[in-house]
Amino acid sequence: MALQLWETLKEAITAYTGLSPAAFFTILSLALAVYYVVSGLFVSSDHHVRDREMYKEMEPLPPPVQLGEITEEELKVYDGSDPKKPLLMAIKGQIYDVSQSRMFYGPGGPYALFAGKDASRALAKMSFDNQDLTGDISGLGPFELEALQDWEYKFMSKYTKVGTIKNTDGSSTVEPTETTDRDIAKPAEDGPSESAAAKPVEAATGGDAQE
Repeated sequence: MALQLWETLKEAITAYTGLSPAAFFTILSLALAVYYVVSGLFVSSDHHVRDREMYKEMEPLPPPVQLGEITEEELKVYDGSDPKKPLLMAIKGQIYDVSQSRMFYGPGGPYALFAGKDASRALAKMSFDNQDLTGDISGLGPFELEALQDWEYKFMSKYTKVGTIKNTDGSSTVEPTETTDRDIAKPAEDGPSESAAAKPVEAATGGDAQE
């Protein structure tokens, strides 16, 4: 049975290719050899590229550099576009070095637009809109503020704080409390009432003295 199949195969090779079985299998072997050599070159090249990328990822990161107080404009240069500079991001005015998570916050990462900015509002709202890429958290609801607090705890526990954002306009992201306003207003309210109460006494004393 096997011999009959072999004879049929040889006849088919000769009929369809015009080649003898020996010549057909020789050409087929050479074609396979060329394929494996060429594919091996490409696979080897990709393998070397992956090795280099893995080596770069395994390289120890330089220690975080403390920047102190900088402006938001100065923070923008640390958005990951320059691989020689640390990758920084700010929450509620506090700047953190997120270089160890470059795959998330670096160029091409899912959170790359947050790098080099104070993204407090965007994190609180889980928003990727450019208008929310700001440290202004005024008007946020309690659930959004709670979400922002969770992000801040995460950054505090995972990343190193390297500085703070300088408010060039003198504004603050922390809204004054009602208690503080009342405490400041009270002396101003009480002062006039005490002085007003003292005047009749002085007037009465003066009148007695003249008599």
